[in-house]
Amino acid sequence: MEFPAIDLPPGSVAVVLGTRPEIVKLAHLIAGLGNRARVIHTGQHYDYELSAVFFEAFGIPEPAVFLGVGGRTRAGQIAAALGALDELFASEPPRVVVVQGDTNTTLAGALAANAHEIPIVHVEAGLRSRDRRMPEEHNRVLTDAVSDLLCAPTDISVRNLVSEGVAGEMIELTGNTVVEAVRGLMPSPERRASLLAEHGLEPAGFVLSTIHRPENVDDPERFSTIIEQLASLDLPVVLPLHPRSRKRAEQFGLADELASIRVVDPMGYVEFLALSAEAGYLVSDSGGVQEEVSVYKRPVIVVRRSTERPEVLGTFARLVEPSAIADTAAEWLSDLESVHEELRGIPSPYGDGTASARIADAIGRRFGGA
Repeated sequence: MEFPAIDLPPGSVAVVLGTRPEIVKLAHLIAGLGNRARVIHTGQHYDYELSAVFFEAFGIPEPAVFLGVGGRTRAGQIAAALGALDELFASEPPRVVVVQGDTNTTLAGALAANAHEIPIVHVEAGLRSRDRRMPEEHNRVLTDAVSDLLCAPTDISVRNLVSEGVAGEMIELTGNTVVEAVRGLMPSPERRASLLAEHGLEPAGFVLSTIHRPENVDDPERFSTIIEQLASLDLPVVLPLHPRSRKRAEQFGLADELASIRVVDPMGYVEFLALSAEAGYLVSDSGGVQEEVSVYKRPVIVVRRSTERPEVLGTFARLVEPSAIADTAAEWLSDLESVHEELRGIPSPYGDGTASARIADAIGRRFGGA
């Protein structure tokens, strides 16, 4: 699907983002909108590796506005971003505001637009974990409640919205922009082979893990069990560990367990994608990884209490408690090539890589023209 011609003036679509996943998932939409898009970066997460490198990689201009709200509590980030966006939308009101996902930035952008009666487009609407312990669940539910165009990635997301009373004409089934993002950034097989050699790894001969969610790293018992289970796996484990998670591991006395795992500094997204596609399997608490594995066809053990992405459960993902990591891995490892072969035959539930074009088309139809 080609990007449609959209009758909207330059700078009329404010795209509000603030984290790496938002940039990754909105980049193709921003590129397709061209000069109609005005990117506003809240600074929820910001450094070169987390943000600027993606604007360069996707060939899109850097943000027109940077708000710098990072380094605050959740409430502080939302309040600061909301206040800054309120002033910005009052002085330079866009025709429509686009937000994505379930971050603090997402909610702040939606609330600011709502306060100025500016239509809101929520990309990745309708995800639900039904777990009120997750801050992201509150963010996404509240954002959906005030949005005017809800771009749902899957049929399950559509049903969630309909069950909550959202009018059908406000919902568009678009697929998930993660598909085109992963396809666009995935290194070539030759580059992946080179990265494996640099890391001293064999194809399908290692486990790639990411653990960062507070429910895991802030709970001594859960974090200890996760590290112990990773250390017991039959394949070598590569664990990019955020400084905050590393500090927690030290506080909880997990140095000995970590010694048998290859702990590395956080990776750039492209390098992480490359290693993910070559891993035997993944162990993660990331929401994005659950989607991405469906594109490069690898299984992931999801270590969380709940997930807002049930579409991949039973195929690309297994949701487990920390104590079940090793047993689940052993099932796959008994015939890992067959697992990979089966997954290669399963289409991603997140669409065919045209979500960004579908979203742009919906924006044009609903908000374009005089």
